Amino acid sequence: MTEHNITLSDLEGLDLEDFDPAEYITSDEAAAAYITQALATNDAAIFAAAIGDIARARGMTEIAKAAGLGRESLYKALRPNSQPRMETMTRVLGALGVRLVAEVVGSGKGEKVSGVAKKEAAVKPRSGGKSAAAKPAAA
Repeated sequence: MTEHNITLSDLEGLDLEDFDPAEYITSDEAAAAYITQALATNDAAIFAAAIGDIARARGMTEIAKAAGLGRESLYKALRPNSQPRMETMTRVLGALGVRLVAEVVGSGKGEKVSGVAKKEAAVKPRSGGKSAAAKPAAA
């Protein structure tokens, strides 16, 4: 915060109220938009925190139960730097009524995504590389 010559000690003297995003997540659409913005940061800790905010907004006990987790396990999975398993996050997202959807970035014409060309990452046929369309028609 030194870009503007403001330090944390400067903020402490302002008597600001704590901000709780859970108070503002009042609809499914708001929850989905919040998760989308968290994912856009490419930061797993921010993503987990967003899921935690939404779970708190909806009730941690209810979300834990719907996800098949204990309440303490849910808190543990969503604490900072916890690195929860994908299975856990999927179960929690399901309990929140949200699913993740992939979308194409760029034009989809072979440019690199995270250092791997899209064409290289494509699934290739397993047997000899020939598809059904390449077989000659029966006489």
